[in-house]
Amino acid sequence: MIEICDPGPLATIQDRGRHGWAHLGVGHSGAADRAALALANRLVGNDPDAAAIECTFGGLGLTVEVACLIAVAGAPCVVHVVDGPPVGHQQPIAIPAGATLKLSAPSVGLRTYLAVRGGIDVPAVMGSRSTDTLSGVGPPALAAGDRLPIGAHPGGAVPTEFAPAFPESNERIRLWPGPRRDWFHDDALRALTTGPYITQSSSNRVGVRLLGEPLRRTDSRDLPSEGLIEGAVQVHADGQPLVFLADHGTTGGYPVIAVVDPGDLPRIAQARPGRALTFRWR
Repeated sequence: MIEICDPGPLATIQDRGRHGWAHLGVGHSGAADRAALALANRLVGNDPDAAAIECTFGGLGLTVEVACLIAVAGAPCVVHVVDGPPVGHQQPIAIPAGATLKLSAPSVGLRTYLAVRGGIDVPAVMGSRSTDTLSGVGPPALAAGDRLPIGAHPGGAVPTEFAPAFPESNERIRLWPGPRRDWFHDDALRALTTGPYITQSSSNRVGVRLLGEPLRRTDSRDLPSEGLIEGAVQVHADGQPLVFLADHGTTGGYPVIAVVDPGDLPRIAQARPGRALTFRWR
């Protein structure tokens, strides 16, 4: 069992998400940075579908009641063990029974994943243990005093002892043309891939709001609601783009000018407020 002492700014349970329910208006949710979740689970020998804790900008504190193996991946932060030395990032860590851990704020990035061998064994809802902050499906965001069961030992050996450092890149984020690209002036298409766009503090797991040169439309008609996918770059009435993340709704009524390449979505998920992002057409 794990007891949450401090959830920090935001901590949720996440796995690879609930898929196949969009026709009922339920999004897939799941980890905002799936690559980091997969790495944390791999480091402790978990099944890829195991649930872990996603914490936003560190601050997570917890106590483990039994000895366990954990790994922390994603945005790099120091893991402090009370009455013990700081322990490593992106490597398996053996934690004794009764130990209390505290995650610092990350040095870069935004979201950190803490996996425990056996996974976080809260009840699944519609096939997933993920917290969906938009719809309220799944377990609520974590709060002090919450107690989380640990799943059964997965068996088998831990496949690796260390992973490469958190990747930071200043390369332009790749974009695919969106279904309503033709609703925008040519200068809007150029602007999106020319000037930087700054991530805003109003961003969350639903989407990352950006601020930069407004993207002018050629078509001012109201758009009937259309299906949305993760990575869709939707442009609101003020001309500013928003990139949808894991907790996006299943439909939206603003035009989608572009879609972020899936390989670059972790960089969007890890972009903290104030980060300048640049894009290029794929």
